[in-house]
Amino acid sequence: MTSRPGHEDLRAIMGERRHLINLAYRLLGSLAEAEDAVQETYARWYAMPREKQQAVEVPGAWLTTVASRICLDLLGSARARRERYVGEWLPEPVPEPGEWLTGRPGDTTADPADRITLDESVNMAFLVVLEAMTPAERVAFILHDVFRYAFAEIAEITGRTPAACRQLASSARRRVRVGQDRAPAAPTAQQAGIVRDFKQAWEAKDIDALVGLLDPGAVFTADGGGLAQTVLLPIEGGEQVARAYLEIARVRPPGVAILERTVNGQPGLIVQQDGVTVTVFAFEITGGRITHIWAVRNPEKLRPWTAG
Repeated sequence: MTSRPGHEDLRAIMGERRHLINLAYRLLGSLAEAEDAVQETYARWYAMPREKQQAVEVPGAWLTTVASRICLDLLGSARARRERYVGEWLPEPVPEPGEWLTGRPGDTTADPADRITLDESVNMAFLVVLEAMTPAERVAFILHDVFRYAFAEIAEITGRTPAACRQLASSARRRVRVGQDRAPAAPTAQQAGIVRDFKQAWEAKDIDALVGLLDPGAVFTADGGGLAQTVLLPIEGGEQVARAYLEIARVRPPGVAILERTVNGQPGLIVQQDGVTVTVFAFEITGGRITHIWAVRNPEKLRPWTAG
């Protein structure tokens, strides 16, 4: 005779949700897809007969394995979808933990398990580098270097040998080094000051100030997904980027506010139209200057930023 599932069992199983969301977001670069992957993981758990659930020695490990495999499959199909994407595809930006709870900013009644842990492994520059990896590289690298799983565990998840997983993580690490082969990132307080100066220069339409804040090799990349008007190709060069922002300021309609916010754990900006977030800007700042700006305008990626 099997025992009935108790509250402690349910609490332990659901207590893994935060970890699974954190993992899936880093693997997929999309909060919506991460939530879907975690939901599917739990659906598979609860579809198992009770005796099979009880036979699982470490439910958290089972959930992580299943979620990782689901993400690996999704990454393979996502690459094909992103080839058909209109314009540049960027990872989905997330607010600071205090803002992102259930996708409703300011809703402090949400379960803390629904929050995401924001650190250097979710800043926009890092996530963009991850996009250059193969699905297997990304899974091996994130599981090992970010979540500290042993290669033997990763091998079980990916269906490869531990040696092959070690090679995948090593290859991914080289991609990260190439993607970050520049001066160290500025301290957060300095980044916040530079982003604030950029906002003020942008609002003042001060081309000289904008050029002074941008690295000569700065790049501006935008993601509208064909659902919001924006540039389809990256704009390269500090002066060219400054002029692009000057043009944006020139045609800015009434009812628009530019606000300072934390974007993927770092200082950023959002643009609101009549109180609704329509653009999220993430910045990469090295050597005291802005080297990259990412603008996400696809409304489907701005759900966590919009209440209601």
